[in-house]
Amino acid sequence: MLRHHHRGPDPQPNCQPASESVVPVFTIPAVTWTLTAVLLLSGSYHLLHAARSRQLTDRINKSLHGLMNFLMAAMLWNLVASTMLVQIAVLAGAAVWFVIQAVARPEFTILCAGRQGRLRCAYHSLTMAGAAVMIAMMAPTVTANQATVAASPAETSHAHHTMSPAAQTHTAHNTTGTGMSHSPDLTLLLTAFFAAATVVFLVLLLRSRIAKTSSNHARPRDHVRAEHGLEALGAAIMALMFAAMTA
Repeated sequence: MLRHHHRGPDPQPNCQPASESVVPVFTIPAVTWTLTAVLLLSGSYHLLHAARSRQLTDRINKSLHGLMNFLMAAMLWNLVASTMLVQIAVLAGAAVWFVIQAVARPEFTILCAGRQGRLRCAYHSLTMAGAAVMIAMMAPTVTANQATVAASPAETSHAHHTMSPAAQTHTAHNTTGTGMSHSPDLTLLLTAFFAAATVVFLVLLLRSRIAKTSSNHARPRDHVRAEHGLEALGAAIMALMFAAMTA
C-alpha cells in the first residue's frame, strides 16, 4: 500500500541583505559608498567649524548641520533605525530653531542678521524639515524590512502560500515600497525644491569665484565659496534621495 507523504513547501531563502540601503536605488554599492563619504566629510567639516566658532549660535547652527549629514549617512545603511523618532524630533526642533532665527527682530544681532542671513536661515529650516520628512517616509519601510528578517523562513513561506494572490500582491507592495509612497506629490515637490536650490548655490559659487579681486579678501571669500559648495552638494544629495523615492 502506497502512502503519500505531504511535503511542505521548501523554505524560501532570505535574499534581503543585512545592510540593505533605505533608498532602493542606493543599493548600488558604488553610489551608496560615494554618498556616505561625501556626507561624512561634509558633516565633519561643519563640526570642525563649529568647534572653531566663537559665537554660540554659530556653534549650534554648524553642529546641527553636521548632525544632519551624519543622520543622512546613517539613513543610507539603515543604521540606528530604533531611534528614528528621536531623529525626527531633533531635526524638527532644528527646523524650528532656524525659523526662530529667520524671523527674529533685527536687534538680535547674534541671530540671522541681514536679508541674506535670514534667507539662509529660512532655507536651513526647510533643509532640516526635509531631512525629518525623509526619515519619516522611510520609517514604515525599515519596520517592515526588520519584521521580514525577524520571521523564520518556514513561517514566511507558509504565510506566503496560504495568502490569496491579491493579498500577496498587496503585501509585497507595502513591504518593498517607501513609507509614504502614497504621497508622490510631496516627494516630487521636495525633489524640485532641492534641485532648484542646487542650481542657486552653484550660481552663487560661480559669482563668488568671479568676484574674487584682492588678496586681502581671499580668506573670507574662500570660506564663502566653501559654504556655497557644501550647500550645493547637500541640496543635490537631498534632491537625488527624494527623486529615488519617487521611482
